[in-house]
Amino acid sequence: MIQSGQGRKDTEGLLGHLRRRISLTGPLTIADYMAEALGHPRYGYYRTRDPLGAAGDFVTAPEISQMFGELIGLWAAVVWQSAGAPSPVHVVELGPGRGTLAADALRATAGVPNFAAALQLHLVETSPVLRRCQEVNLAGARLLRSPCWHDGIATLPDGPLLIVANEFFDALPIRQFQRGVVGWHERLVDSDEDGGLRFVLGPPAPFQPLVPASLRDVTEGAVVEVSPAAIGVVAALADRLAAQGVAMLIVDYGHAMSDVGDTLQAVRHHLFADVLADPGTADLTAHVDFAALSRVAIEAGCAVHGPVGQGAFLESLGIGARAEALCRAEDGRHAATVRAAQARLTGHDGMGTLFKVMAVTRSGLPPPPGFL
Repeated sequence: MIQSGQGRKDTEGLLGHLRRRISLTGPLTIADYMAEALGHPRYGYYRTRDPLGAAGDFVTAPEISQMFGELIGLWAAVVWQSAGAPSPVHVVELGPGRGTLAADALRATAGVPNFAAALQLHLVETSPVLRRCQEVNLAGARLLRSPCWHDGIATLPDGPLLIVANEFFDALPIRQFQRGVVGWHERLVDSDEDGGLRFVLGPPAPFQPLVPASLRDVTEGAVVEVSPAAIGVVAALADRLAAQGVAMLIVDYGHAMSDVGDTLQAVRHHLFADVLADPGTADLTAHVDFAALSRVAIEAGCAVHGPVGQGAFLESLGIGARAEALCRAEDGRHAATVRAAQARLTGHDGMGTLFKVMAVTRSGLPPPPGFL
């Protein structure tokens, strides 16, 4: 139930919109609810704020340390070289946050022969607030061509692609299906009697084609999450990669194999929050099903590498050596900060195991760094 007070006052526009929509068309799928809460043109979470950093709601790997973006940039440059150094090459970041990863990657690859001359940077970003941050952070980048911004992947130009998606797929809308006595019920969002929102179950269906075959015999009450949006994005980009190259790197938290469980969560001020309370004021995410993304990429004719743990991936790229270099450059003054960042990015009790990394490449390319 939505409580009275400032939080209710700030969000009654979106809440009222959702309740009116429900009254007209019935309960919403969770995917529709997420799309509205995160992307509504006026009230959506990502449309109205910079959610990153200590003053925001969460922190991503590029904001933790420059080492992350630097290593990702060098990874992209090596893969570009292994693909024959195509020129031009469209370097694409999906959900680029503040532009920190792109800025660090461009700085790290400035000395790679011919890479700067070949690349055209494309940022897929719907948030006007974050686009302004990206413009500021990339103002000093040594780009021979100005970055291009896109609302979605449909407007990306033809040609070889190098795509990076860090914590992008976890925010794409999901649908949830719960196994019942005689079939499957979709979990939906409905209005409650107190002016708020609640979860309900839709009518049973004997067969649910969206549920992976490996999970169709789960026990009664089990919840299966599916993201048609994520599958659609990977399918479209994998088709491009199979025909034109080069590669896509996906970094996100999730499970390597399709599994059961309700992983939908809301985060506000770095703490977990009620998913349905104060819609539009919290980040909504769910664990990424890497197996589902892998299947559609393989069906498109691409090669898939991983997933592997983020910690193992970064260690194989040389994060230890980079941390040592940063400590020496600062005469040890910030060594503790560098070490703490390294541990957070790679440790089992940090992001090292929960976060996973998967690469999708054009068939015929050698295995990329981190997956050898």
